[in-house]
Amino acid sequence: MGQLIYGEGTAYDMDDRTMSHVRVAVGARLRRREAFYVSWTESHTTGSGRVSLWLSPSIPLQFRFNGSRPVELNREWLRALDASAFNEGGMIVMPESEASAYVRARSRPDDQLISMP
Repeated sequence: MGQLIYGEGTAYDMDDRTMSHVRVAVGARLRRREAFYVSWTESHTTGSGRVSLWLSPSIPLQFRFNGSRPVELNREWLRALDASAFNEGGMIVMPESEASAYVRARSRPDDQLISMP
């Protein structure tokens, strides 16, 4: 379990695999100087509820991974994270298992892939 550290040090626990995908999807938008919300649902083990953060290039953001090895990225999951950011609620961090269905339900002819590192 890694941590997404927002602003002056507010930390949110997130598993390394999910955070790896969020980092790439968020990074693509921040490189374009976009500001947006990113939201996710907390598990019942951490008290349930939802978290929404306003992200902009001017707000410090850190991704602190627990593991030492990078994960293999799932292009479909990256596409789903990116596509979700086009709604008024911002990017939705969804489980990997829901990514394909999300992309199929919301595919647009002008979809562009996130360039992967």
